[in-house]
Amino acid sequence: MSENLLEIADEILEKAQLAAAEFHQLSQEQTDCIVEAVFKAGFNNRVKLAKMAHEETGMGVWEHKVIKNVLGTQLVYESIKNEKTVGVISYNSLTGIAEIAQPLGPILAVIPVTNPTSTVMFKILICLKSRNPIIVSSHRGAAKSCAEAVRICYEAALGAGAPEDCIQMISSGSREFTQIMMAHPKIALILATGGTGLVKAAYSSGNPAIGVGPGNVPVFIDDSADIPFAVSNIISSKTFDNGTICASEQAIVVFDSIKLQVKAEFERQNCYFLNAEEIAKVEKIAIVTETGSMSAQVVGQSVSTIAKLADIEVPEGTKILMVMPGGIGKEFPLSGEVLAPILAFYSAKDYHSAINYCIDLNYLGGIGHSACIYSNNEKRIMDYAELLNAGRVLVNTPTSQGAVGHLFNALPPSLTLGCGTGGKNITTENITARNLLNIQRVCRRKPNEMWFNFDQSKYFDESQTADDITKEYYKNH
Repeated sequence: MSENLLEIADEILEKAQLAAAEFHQLSQEQTDCIVEAVFKAGFNNRVKLAKMAHEETGMGVWEHKVIKNVLGTQLVYESIKNEKTVGVISYNSLTGIAEIAQPLGPILAVIPVTNPTSTVMFKILICLKSRNPIIVSSHRGAAKSCAEAVRICYEAALGAGAPEDCIQMISSGSREFTQIMMAHPKIALILATGGTGLVKAAYSSGNPAIGVGPGNVPVFIDDSADIPFAVSNIISSKTFDNGTICASEQAIVVFDSIKLQVKAEFERQNCYFLNAEEIAKVEKIAIVTETGSMSAQVVGQSVSTIAKLADIEVPEGTKILMVMPGGIGKEFPLSGEVLAPILAFYSAKDYHSAINYCIDLNYLGGIGHSACIYSNNEKRIMDYAELLNAGRVLVNTPTSQGAVGHLFNALPPSLTLGCGTGGKNITTENITARNLLNIQRVCRRKPNEMWFNFDQSKYFDESQTADDITKEYYKNH
């Protein structure tokens, strides 16, 4: 079986390499024409693909998936359309250094079941913009909708002059085949979006990888915040596509002094606080006991579906199930990431205790990803940002929509959010086309080089101090 899969992988990569060779010859104008055509094709099919993804996966809200598809096409296109990604992209006349953009080569794009079609189109656009062939590996639970997104984009790309096989899709959804592809020597880069195991496999493959894993986003509401505004933002974010964006809020932390006020505001805005017995029932169906990870049956589900699964009754129209876990850690299952409208709630006696809660939540399973603060105290905002290990700190902003960029801030729109070294990633950036380029630097010789205009023997004279040598160097330059 493995030998057959290896032959299939070789065939896919051989086609991708031929496409890469052709891609390398395209101009910026030709590249931009292809990217524009693909953006338009994806955008024009945003509703169809959203409905397909919702029907196939059974997750989220199809109307919200339309917005995700808009993000993955229009907003991404608007952010990259004017970027230089071919030939000389910059020249510094002072240093004499020119920078030349070069494509990487075939990229393997692993797609999550939670955001399938939007992530496919997003990764295709940034790969084409950087002239890299892309091989899409979808989650088996979203294979049909991903295949349709790939077909739409590929036909549009070919129609605009793109090389054949510049976009391919792995038909086999097996974990074994994905791992074979990850480790293939002709893969230039792996763009992996998914669970911890998948990201670890990408980084263990022997090939360069940009992998983005889970988030466990803490939200601190301090006593200077506009509480109704904060709660409204949090609800709009946590209920967006039933919480399937990894940057969605996972836990609220408040001061004891405003606990009742914040709790009452959540209740006023149709959120329901579970009692201890109800929490136990939700934990049982939401978390896999052996691993402590989310159960697939609750990911992206509505409150009514979750309540039915847990055999509990909640008020009609409830938007979010609120839980007070009593602590943070594996012994408190709902203190971790749950991609569903379930939200943990903590209160702390003072600022120091509140920050410790947020740090503990961050380290439980979302280190390096994102964090949020609702406050009108600028010093506290900056202190919070410095203390949290998060690639994105959102201020007075819904985290689902804020972290992906462009909607509430100037972050590049992206469905692959770097988590830095804390999350075992290479970058904290919102991944975009510029992350998929090799940059050549053409370095011209300076007219007064240090090597020839400086008495190198000074370095061997132990009586010469660093200040002496530095002064002489700058006197000659």
